[in-house]
Amino acid sequence: MPRTRQPSTSPSSNRSAVRPDGERPPRVVVENVSPCIERGRFPIRRVVGEDVDVQADAYSDGHDALSVLLLWKPDSEAKWHELAMEPLGNDRWHARFRVERLEPHRYRVEAWVDHFRTWQRDLRKRRDAEAVERIDLAVGAELLAAAAARARGSEARRLTRWAQELREAEVSPALDRALSPELSSLMERHGERLDVARPEGELRVDVDRERARFSAWYELFPRSWGAKGQHGTLKDVEAALPYVAGMGFDVLYLPPIHPIGRVHRKGPNNNPKAKPGDLGSPWAIGSREGGHTALHPKLGTIRDFRRLVEKARSRGLEVALDLAFQCAPDHPWVKEHPQWFRQRPDGSIQYAENPPKKYQDIFPINFETEDWKALWEALLGVVSHWVDEGVRIFRVDNPHTKAFRFWEWMIAEVRREHPDVLFLAEAFTRPKVMYQLAKLGFSQSYTYFAWRNTKGEIFEYMKELTRTEVREFFRPSFWPNTPDILTEALQHGGRPVHMARLVLAATLSPSYGIYGPAFELMDSRPVREGSEEYLDSEKYQLRHWDLKSRGSLKDFITRINRLRLENPALQSNATLEFHDVDNEEMLAYSKSDPASGNVVLTVVNLDPHHTQSGWLELPIHDFGIEPDRPYQMHDLLSGARFLWHGRRNFVQIDPSRVPVHILRLRRKIRTEHDFDYFL
Repeated sequence: MPRTRQPSTSPSSNRSAVRPDGERPPRVVVENVSPCIERGRFPIRRVVGEDVDVQADAYSDGHDALSVLLLWKPDSEAKWHELAMEPLGNDRWHARFRVERLEPHRYRVEAWVDHFRTWQRDLRKRRDAEAVERIDLAVGAELLAAAAARARGSEARRLTRWAQELREAEVSPALDRALSPELSSLMERHGERLDVARPEGELRVDVDRERARFSAWYELFPRSWGAKGQHGTLKDVEAALPYVAGMGFDVLYLPPIHPIGRVHRKGPNNNPKAKPGDLGSPWAIGSREGGHTALHPKLGTIRDFRRLVEKARSRGLEVALDLAFQCAPDHPWVKEHPQWFRQRPDGSIQYAENPPKKYQDIFPINFETEDWKALWEALLGVVSHWVDEGVRIFRVDNPHTKAFRFWEWMIAEVRREHPDVLFLAEAFTRPKVMYQLAKLGFSQSYTYFAWRNTKGEIFEYMKELTRTEVREFFRPSFWPNTPDILTEALQHGGRPVHMARLVLAATLSPSYGIYGPAFELMDSRPVREGSEEYLDSEKYQLRHWDLKSRGSLKDFITRINRLRLENPALQSNATLEFHDVDNEEMLAYSKSDPASGNVVLTVVNLDPHHTQSGWLELPIHDFGIEPDRPYQMHDLLSGARFLWHGRRNFVQIDPSRVPVHILRLRRKIRTEHDFDYFL
């Protein structure tokens, strides 16, 4: 059982140089503690209720036995909990603790030469060889007497009495006492801890609420949800809540809802010359009506926003806002704080560019400004404003184009008072940059999933995300589409590809999202051949969506989201395993939940045009299935049930119907009355 105590005051490192006339160095080496991100520079990430499995190398000169402890605590507690670490072999040790509070945690590993444990181990060997002498018991008596001096009350008296027994009793009865679990437990608490070794520093855990790990996002543009041809409002979005919640989503994400600049406003399809009445891009933030803390006047009032947040919450939805730190040329900050923007030699302000693309309607913020402290405080003020209005999730636009250290500071400042706030990084950039943002505090991140299409690509990418150090700090959010991403596969694959990509996103990753209604209505028209931009994109104009279209994927999406809720195996990536299928067009993988025994196998036909089949191999022993016993696979989409035997079974998928199987394992159990049933 875990216990608490004050941390040891032994030297902070067992690897530092020492002088012969200094404090005696420890004999034990502790190193290679994991998880550990960049030698402890950054915390690992967990959600409330998750375990931290800690491992370390601990060894000593000679043959003495060691005691190795894992110490951990929430930041709000003064005392450390401690757990004895168990040997894994080859001087590797492990133990795990669970984070159960929404606050940062700390952990460390300590080890020392344990003379009592060494004595007990050697005494067992002498007993087995019938070579125990009274002097052997006397050595143990001294260790117990010393422990009694450190203990208090009844435990001190028991240790004193047992020390005396070891000195005076006959060898045989004394042996039973010396090797008893009760005595071992007492000595764990009061044994001598000399020359304790530990690596320098403490390792940290950044703890989020569960939605950081498991969530389903739905993105919509509020201005497109009004009556046909009319600008939508927040009240129109409120009326759409049953539609979004009914599909099983739990996060409603709104692109920027602020005033849109008029200077250099963009027209439909990113036309650089807007006509009168053109709406512009919501990401061109700011006008005479206000900036990042203001609402677009056509959307409604702050009272409407508060009502939307509350009504969404009553339906199990959270409203997530876009956080885009950039300004339109007529944003109030441009006049009030011109030093926050990059000046060109002619005195004009540099607009955003990604050559050859030009974004004259957006001014990037200059994070190299000499006035950076005031800038940082102003940006923090934007987040604090919307947190005060009830927002607890932010999707951050292009965070990789802003200063790393700003994000580390800002996220820490927000979460210090509001630890339930989550940040999703929209950073489609180089892997190291994406991972750095996660280390700095982002709760989730967009990924390269949209462009991973083949069996090999998906396997290798998931291996990187779930089987390397990345899993300790980077939480992926899979999106098959966004307002900026209409992949070639979605353009040409039709309904089967939309269904397959949805299932891949929703079952490979515990967190996923779609940009709708474009996704469920399968809008697949690019603005031009070779482009990933939607034709008539909502980024620049109103759209009217026929939500009652007979071809909508609404019901299919609803079913997938329900399966995610009903099957805890799909709510984590910890147990993801890929399985062999002798067909490159078929991908198979499973997830399991040890607590409930829930096992879900997903098989996807990656070919949208042809029926594919193959022989699938499962590690049935890992699933607790005996080789000679049948087991049932229940297709959670069609309701069909298949009786499988052994490791190899045949699968066939026609993409014109449903391009996937989502199968729940049901084991066949034989009862004591010799009846069979499935569990």
